[in-house]
Amino acid sequence: MISFVKTLKTLLLLEDINFLLTNRIPRALATRLMGRFSRVEHPLIVRVSIFLWGLFANLKLEEARQKRFKSVHDCFIRELLPGARPICGDPDTLISPCDGIVGEFGMIKDQQLFQAKGFPYSLKDLLLTESLVKTWQNGRFLTIRITSSMYHRFHAPEDGQLQRVRYISGDTWNVNPIALKRVESLFCKNERAILELSIGQKSTPIIMIPVAAILVAGIRIHGINATLNCKSPNGLTLESGRRFNRGDEMGWFEHGSTIIMITPPEFEFNPHLAIGQRLRMGEPIMQLPIASC
Repeated sequence: MISFVKTLKTLLLLEDINFLLTNRIPRALATRLMGRFSRVEHPLIVRVSIFLWGLFANLKLEEARQKRFKSVHDCFIRELLPGARPICGDPDTLISPCDGIVGEFGMIKDQQLFQAKGFPYSLKDLLLTESLVKTWQNGRFLTIRITSSMYHRFHAPEDGQLQRVRYISGDTWNVNPIALKRVESLFCKNERAILELSIGQKSTPIIMIPVAAILVAGIRIHGINATLNCKSPNGLTLESGRRFNRGDEMGWFEHGSTIIMITPPEFEFNPHLAIGQRLRMGEPIMQLPIASC
């Protein structure tokens, strides 16, 4: 059994096979079926599914608040034990809103961001709103990828207020590095929500963009009384006004994916930030300018 699992893992790591299995299938159908299956509340199915999940992914449940799960979905959106994610105490920093792996980060130049080395995409195609594009065309961006076994709730990166949410309907391409190196403008193709926030005493604007993916479509946001998914109207815009303290939970992915952060150019990246770095929610990722604090 162990030998079979190792062999299968090796095959799945081969780029061509991985891309074929995760992207050359009916993605929308697979996502809907997984959504239904993940909510099945049968103890045996749940135990076997979580066991198999743990074989193929680095699934660690020691930090989970619950020790038993009524469904796979229940495990996927699990909460953590109190104190499991300490919040950086430096008030002049922006913290990571989630657990994840740093994808790309840098300055937005000529309205271009990068999803992988040599693979740019357009800010206009990502935001689809001329006023937002104009505001953020010279900002900074950071992409944080959340793998299937990670903690899937996201939190406020600083004290502030969620102003509005805009839902953009789309595809459900896999967002793993293999797909990001092959599918042009992938983040602009996928279902996503644009969260406009104002943070700090100066109400400095920033943007967080949860991006859905295959087996993942569906985003819940506190203060928005709806699950944002394929049943939501494309372009749906919801006003919020809900306030969050630094580290407060803002919502979760129904399964998991990626968060893109866009900030003013005056924000400085943590000097230790690196592509491929693993982050935990609450760790510092950017230095805030004094005027924003």
